[in-house]
Amino acid sequence: MTFAVIKTGGKQYKVAADDVIKIEKLDAQAGDIVTFDQVLMVGDTIGAPLVEGALVAAELLETKKQKTVIVFKKRRRHNSRRRNGHRQLLTTVRITEILTGGKKPSVKAAAKADKSEAVAEKPAKKTEAKADTAPAAEFKDDVKLIGGVGPALEKKLAAAGITSLKQIADWTAEDVAKFDEELNFKGRIEREEWIAQAKDLIAGKAGKE
Repeated sequence: MTFAVIKTGGKQYKVAADDVIKIEKLDAQAGDIVTFDQVLMVGDTIGAPLVEGALVAAELLETKKQKTVIVFKKRRRHNSRRRNGHRQLLTTVRITEILTGGKKPSVKAAAKADKSEAVAEKPAKKTEAKADTAPAAEFKDDVKLIGGVGPALEKKLAAAGITSLKQIADWTAEDVAKFDEELNFKGRIEREEWIAQAKDLIAGKAGKE
């Protein structure tokens, strides 16, 4: 099976036809055909640095945030602890063709679904969205369930009138800016995704540790 080594997003990937890989975010939509012209190797042919006339085509499947990576910093004897979360945006693609000799991709972008199908799917998506935000049967409304919120932050929030996850889940961008400034949170509400955490907890999903 012919394989190739491509470079994208500052990283190198060994790929073959029908491989599904995750790469740095691409500016394209699901179903689009994307091409990679930085081909370092095709089979036994090694580029200098690139293989002339080589091209790898792929179908973009999706772009979404990955699992949260926790970054925890502690300074000894300074009573300083900082806990941040980061979710990287990655694009998933399926390799369709490995081309040489200046050939162009033969696979076209996937056709968009019919309007009737799109209309039929929309109500289902809305129902799913409502189900995600509906409170779970045994829901425990405690703001300390949000990752990074302890007794000290709970007191600050209570002093500002925020005592439940439902209140946080309903925050708007203006509310976030207001409480971030009033309580001197320095952007941690957005950084640690409190609103998303609150909605997940209300829906019965596990919060961040």
